[in-house]
Amino acid sequence: MRLLRHLQHWLSGQGPLLHVADFVPETHSIRQWADTFPWAPLVEAIETNFAQRFPKPSNRGRRPVATRVLLALELLKHEMSASDEQICHRLRTDLAIMYACGITAVRVDRSQVHFVLPQTLAQFRSRIDAALMDELVAIQAAAAMEEGLISPAHLLVDTFPAEQGSQRVTDATTLYKAQKKSSNSSHASHREV
Repeated sequence: MRLLRHLQHWLSGQGPLLHVADFVPETHSIRQWADTFPWAPLVEAIETNFAQRFPKPSNRGRRPVATRVLLALELLKHEMSASDEQICHRLRTDLAIMYACGITAVRVDRSQVHFVLPQTLAQFRSRIDAALMDELVAIQAAAAMEEGLISPAHLLVDTFPAEQGSQRVTDATTLYKAQKKSSNSSHASHREV
């Protein structure tokens, strides 16, 4: 219920109460995507980092938008190749996006255009530095390994972006080819014996 408290000034409409998970099938790709993330440790890491780097001078004003919502929107924005405006609009209109953001129930006011303003999302993104991003990737990788989704042998991170289909040689590509060659040669030597 903590998440809803952060969004109560946006979600306090007079319409019927909708339970978001009831409208998003378990087979929906966004629901499956959202269910793979270790949200609690990711949110905790961000909140701890922000509290140290951006101390809050006062408790006046509205409550901030929940970190879980902003993190999910930022990740979805990149996953869906959307703009801030587009993803914030989809939060208002798409129950699967609400599910991914951890919103369990809504009572929507039809006159509201956004739950989260695009400027709020941009400000959140500007606060994520390289050290925090590394920590978030480590948390996600550890959770994926713990769930058995990946093994350390298959975990390669290429931090240099390239166009899809690019022939650019990277350290990750070189390592993968070396591991594959080593694996193939060890299989060949076992066949000869």
